[in-house]
Amino acid sequence: MQQWPEGPEADPVAARERYDSDMRAARGAVREVLRADLPAANFGLGIVIVVSVVAGFAAGAVVGAGIGGAFAVLFLATLLVMFLRGVRGGDALRRAYLFTFGWANWI
Repeated sequence: MQQWPEGPEADPVAARERYDSDMRAARGAVREVLRADLPAANFGLGIVIVVSVVAGFAAGAVVGAGIGGAFAVLFLATLLVMFLRGVRGGDALRRAYLFTFGWANWI
């Protein structure tokens, strides 16, 4: 049997409020950990360009273009999702850019 902070007669409204508050706190913590910023995204774009060029010289132009093209497709797909969610203009571009290249924040 669980011990409820409200006692044996648990108030459903208080339990829901506590649950919602805990979920907001947990989501906020995850959002803060996974946050990407523009300098990191710029660094990620630079890494993709350098890797594409190096792969192009080492394995052929098709491989280098394939790497760059894969990230371009990811960016366009993310941009499409942003438009479908109702995000428009520069904010959609910024969000798609951060999603596509913001992974460099963890390098």
